[in-house]
Parts: sequence; structure tokens; C-alpha cells
Amino acid sequence: MKRAWLGLAVLAFGWAAVAQPCLVVGMIIGGTKDDAGYNQSQYEALMALKAKMPCVEILFAENVPAGEAEAVLENMILQGAKLLFPAGFAYMFPALNVAKRHPDVIFMHPGGYMLANNFGTYFSNVQFAYYLLGVAAGLMTKTNKLGFVGGMPTAFVLGNCNAFHLGARAVNPNVTTYFVVTGAWLDRAKEVAATQALIQQGCDVIGSHLDSPIALAQTCCEAGVFFVGYPSLAVQKFCPEYWLTGLGLTWGDFFVEIAQQVLAGTWKPAHIRRGLEAGFLTLGEFGPKVPEEVKRVVLEYKEKLARGELQPFAGPIRDQAGNVRIPEGTAWGPLDMGKFDWLAEGIVGSPK
Repeated sequence: MKRAWLGLAVLAFGWAAVAQPCLVVGMIIGGTKDDAGYNQSQYEALMALKAKMPCVEILFAENVPAGEAEAVLENMILQGAKLLFPAGFAYMFPALNVAKRHPDVIFMHPGGYMLANNFGTYFSNVQFAYYLLGVAAGLMTKTNKLGFVGGMPTAFVLGNCNAFHLGARAVNPNVTTYFVVTGAWLDRAKEVAATQALIQQGCDVIGSHLDSPIALAQTCCEAGVFFVGYPSLAVQKFCPEYWLTGLGLTWGDFFVEIAQQVLAGTWKPAHIRRGLEAGFLTLGEFGPKVPEEVKRVVLEYKEKLARGELQPFAGPIRDQAGNVRIPEGTAWGPLDMGKFDWLAEGIVGSPK
């Protein structure tokens, strides 16, 4: 079977131009670099690192199954890699195994919960910014029914759905959000079916947390239904007419920061979580059908979020059964997002 990462398929950039690179950086992703979603956001950050630090040599492999991650990472280390981005949640334990064998190599893993002497994590405070997409959806819906398609019912997917719903209800208390999961991070047929089912129930704005929302965008386009984008703004091009706005994961400057720390010998393991204010996320442009008043309100909420005046997960917040999950006078922060195993009051669907 042909494997994308074997031999010459592992891409190296800049070798001819720089005989002795200042640092060799490697990345593996589970999908393709042009998926208009999660994998593209990682690849674009890697390319931004190369553009800003030309002395860096890049090793890159796409479509790497989790079961083959250790072999690919070991191959990159043999080629001189001293900084590795195993850029998929499923790579956490394989990368930790490799990290134990190579204590002189730094690993940065997206969204993980494990640390080691040479292993750190990073991600964007997506749930907080997703609240803004909910504000847009709540102002744009005509049916007061929103849809949300998740790949898996993980804590972060549930958190994004909750944020979407809470943001919508902040401007439209009559909103109901319908939540469905496909059971896979990438399954075009299931994503189309899930989106169509939500549209048939009357949902006229659709949010999602999938590796690649291309199929969802195209389905919305065919039905004339609005959608919000995540995790790459590139999905806008697949349905510009019914695009409301979106969130893009933008880590290029952060990758530069980490590379410089590795070169300086100052890198330390940590769980790094940052938001819009730090450039870890970008709120996309508004679509052509979005009224100026809606734009104004969304941007006002964005400014409040950036200034710390808006706490999307401030209590009291109840779950679907009416139980208080976040009490009055308290608020969940970025490191609490892994606690979500419930959906907020007013969401229809199962959190399991």
C-alpha cells in the first residue's frame, strides 16, 4: 500500500537554499494539507514559520495514521529534527513514546493533556471565540432553530456547541440548537446526511466541529442555508454566498516563538492556551448577506471578549436536565474546557 510519508513523499523545504539549517522542524498531520479545515490550519502555520525564519528546514508528512506516527517521527529525527509538531490529538501517546527515547528533541502537541520534560501542548481558546459565531447565528436565524454537527462528542466539541448556543441566546433567547455527531472526524457522506437532517428540521444556520467542513458548506449552499466556519477560514470559498463568518486557527507567530525558544535553549514544557487577543484565532470576514447591524453587534461582542469584559461561561448555566453546572458567581476558564460532558439547556441532542 502506498504511504504518503515514505521516502521522497516526506517533504523537505529549503535544503538547497540553506546548507546548514539553524533548526530542523518536523510536522505530521492525519489528513491533507488542503482540507480547508484543521489540517490546513496546521500546515499553514508551519509554512508561516518557514517564511519568517528562512534558516529553518521543514520536514512534513500528511495522511499519517496514528499507528504509524512513531515510525514517521523517528524518521524525521534521523533527518535531524529537533522540534516536532505531531499535529493531531491521536498522536499524543505515540509522540510521548518517541519523546521518551529522544530527550534532546522538543515535541509540541495540539490540544493534549500530557506533559513531559521535552513535551508541551498548545491550542486556541476556541470555545470562547465560538460564542461570537453564536451571536451571529442568533441574529441571523429566521426559524430560531440552529444546527451543530460534531465529529465526536468530545469535551471540546460539546464546549463549542455550548458556546455557539449560549452566544445565540445572548441576543435571541428563543433559539433552540440541534446537536448531532457523525462518529468520525472526517466522513463526507455522514456529514452531508447530518447537515441535511438538520435543515429538514428547520435549522437555518449550521455550525460544526469537524476536521474538514467542506461537505457541510456545500450542502448548506445547495439548500440556501447559512453556516459558520471552523477551523479554517479557507472553507468560505466553498460557499461564499451563505457564509456568515468563521474562526480560523492561526498559529504561525506562535510556531516562530517556539522555534526561537528551542534555538535559545529557553523552551519549557507547558499547556499553552491563548485566544483572539494573542493571534491564536482569527475572526473571519462577514459574508455578503450579513447586514451591517449584525456585523456591528458581533464586533462589539468581540471587543468585550478581547478586553476580558465578556465571560461566555459565567454562571448560572444549566444543562439539558435543568441542573446547574456552572453556579452563579463562577466562570469556567480555558483550562476548564475539558470538563464538558454535558450540553446546555435549550440544546436538543445527546452529549454521548
